[in-house]
Amino acid sequence: MATASLSVSGSRSPMLGPDDYSLYSGLSEDELIELAVEHSLADAYVSVARAVSTKTPAFQNGPAWNQPNSNPAFTQSAPLCQRNASVSITFPAMQPKDDWLLDPVAEAIQNGAVDRLIRLSWMGKSLTKPNKQGWAPLHEAAFYGQEKCLKVILKAHPEVTDSRTLRQQTPLLLAASADHVGCAQKLLESGADPNIPNKDGETPLYKACEQENVESVELLLSNGAQVNKTCLQGWTALHEAVSRNNVEICKMLVRAGADINARNMYGITPLFIAAQSGRAEALLFLVKKGVDINSQVNDGATALYEASKNGHEEIVELLLSLNADANRAAKSGFLPLHIAAQRGNEEVVSLLIPVTSRARVQRSGISPLHLAAERNRDDVLEVLIDAGYDVNAMLSPDRSKMYEDRRSTALYLAVMNNNISATTMLLDAGANPNLDMFSPLLVALRQGCIQTVTLLVDHGANINASVPTHPTSFPGTVMFCMKYLSLLKYLMDNGCDALSCFQCHYGCNPHPPIKATRDRSSLDDKTDEDTPKMPVQFCEIISAPQISRWAGPIIDVLLDYVGNVQLCARLIEHLDSYEDWAVIKEKSALPRSLMHMCRLTIRKQLGTERLKHLNALPLPERLIKYLSVDRSQAY
Repeated sequence: MATASLSVSGSRSPMLGPDDYSLYSGLSEDELIELAVEHSLADAYVSVARAVSTKTPAFQNGPAWNQPNSNPAFTQSAPLCQRNASVSITFPAMQPKDDWLLDPVAEAIQNGAVDRLIRLSWMGKSLTKPNKQGWAPLHEAAFYGQEKCLKVILKAHPEVTDSRTLRQQTPLLLAASADHVGCAQKLLESGADPNIPNKDGETPLYKACEQENVESVELLLSNGAQVNKTCLQGWTALHEAVSRNNVEICKMLVRAGADINARNMYGITPLFIAAQSGRAEALLFLVKKGVDINSQVNDGATALYEASKNGHEEIVELLLSLNADANRAAKSGFLPLHIAAQRGNEEVVSLLIPVTSRARVQRSGISPLHLAAERNRDDVLEVLIDAGYDVNAMLSPDRSKMYEDRRSTALYLAVMNNNISATTMLLDAGANPNLDMFSPLLVALRQGCIQTVTLLVDHGANINASVPTHPTSFPGTVMFCMKYLSLLKYLMDNGCDALSCFQCHYGCNPHPPIKATRDRSSLDDKTDEDTPKMPVQFCEIISAPQISRWAGPIIDVLLDYVGNVQLCARLIEHLDSYEDWAVIKEKSALPRSLMHMCRLTIRKQLGTERLKHLNALPLPERLIKYLSVDRSQAY
């Protein structure tokens, strides 16, 4: 590497190699910085250097000013020339330009190359020019923790101390964000304002709390940082410290005047943050400082509610021990028990059950059982049932009307989710399957789940349930299982009314055309409210395109549970449409066998409830088989 030796006193000194001493070894740090400042600000030097560069041949890969004894301008630095001792400085030759294609000043700062930064300054590179993001060299130095580089820039350009990036970040904020206490201290000593926020309203103090740096927090507070200044969301430094569970910083902030009940734009306080994020130590500190433990945020939630929501068992237990009110509802009407049941935390539910008023639960219009069943929280459901919560509790009308099907019971929700375990628990605990306007049995039939259907029927579900909003002249249960012949036969075996399926208003007379949209329009037709709706007949339903392909087998099953009946014109039309169904038509036309007629008579005498438990009756096995309608003996 080529070197150049210059005498600051004006006399020439001999050429020295890199082994004789290190770069700038003759200068202290302050002298080095002062030298950089002098030459950074010396406009005269720039013009002289340009003039010299046109007359003196340069070293290979190096500028003209880098040659030994070639630039008399170095002997004219007045402040340094006044020193008694002469100081010799050796400059390494500059590297090729190709190495600095990407912002050499920023590269020098990031690498902590103070000597390189000074050389770049002497070459005319700006120490204040920002890049496309608005980052000036001082921002780089603060962010990367390069204190010496930062000191050089501040000495040369103290006016950029509070310069901002496009995101309104000051060097002090960047130093605090990157956890560089030394840089922050130097900036504050240079007059940096500790209260300038970034684009999000975050201050250096906020960022120091984010980094959990006690030294930075103390430094900023002692230099005038405003402790209650908020970001755009309304958070203060105390909110941030609490979210990190850093009690030491919390104490420092409170001593400096932090508002322990400060609210952000959603009304969230530091206490709420502690409960929400499970910060027990910070929460206990705030309570000891006198915060209102039952304060509510904008949506009415309390700290206990939020801890219950997030499943923080330790926080819930701590709050309850501090007499937090478990019966203070959010604006949704939910109590902490409701939200804990919905989220499925059985430990939290167990803690809340003893302190939650049943009257307040009833007043809310919804039981925690509903929420547990709706979200398939089987463990919570079991805890609530064991605690004695009413399995037949109904949703309030206001809550029920929020659903198109007007659901009301926890059982309905369990069946809707096809949750057999929850359905079994509720039924075994005494749930009534006939309380909802739309029967859970109809839901189970629509889903085609034989296990759920069996459970409901065994526990007293109405086998002939209908749909109030969609009146039919036959059981609605038949309408919902036409695609599942095994379910249809199960219903018939258990006493479903098959005869009504063959009772047609038109009989053998021609039927009017079927309205293609009747099944939907009947639900919403309000054009003539005074005219009673004509119940939909079985022959109309079975004529729907999606059902008609199974018309023959469906009629065949139903005929096994009726005596002599006359098929209407439309059913005959269906049976005539497919050659293999001719035997079904013949089955209905002929007089039924005496054995079949006797079976029907005995079944009628037994009644629906006994038929549901036919296998449990004290009857011979052969007779039970006869009564359960063996298809081979149907005639």
